[in-house]
Amino acid sequence: MAVRRVMPVLQSGAAQENRKFYGLLGFEEVMDLGWITTLASPSAPTAQVSFMTGDKTAPVTPDMSVEVDDVDAAYAVMRDSGAEIVHPLQDEEWGVRRFFVRDPNGRVINVLSHR
Repeated sequence: MAVRRVMPVLQSGAAQENRKFYGLLGFEEVMDLGWITTLASPSAPTAQVSFMTGDKTAPVTPDMSVEVDDVDAAYAVMRDSGAEIVHPLQDEEWGVRRFFVRDPNGRVINVLSHR
């Protein structure tokens, strides 16, 4: 299993303001689903930050997303380790397969792969 990218997820209802502010640093919008917006650096596309009003299908808003090449393997490792799975492994309508797990600091991590 390999990590493809890591990005913070900040809870926010100020999508337009975030686009403008982070645009000053060179970020550009690469995704807007209404409830989550992701901005990325054009020169380093895996340098990203997301802003979320609230997760569409999960009971909590994650603090960070980690994209891996094999989310099923990541899920099995986390489950078998006894880590707290906060949101079950599932396919989402926006093209990802994901689950949420709580880290030792209490932070919720969205672990995903694109389908």
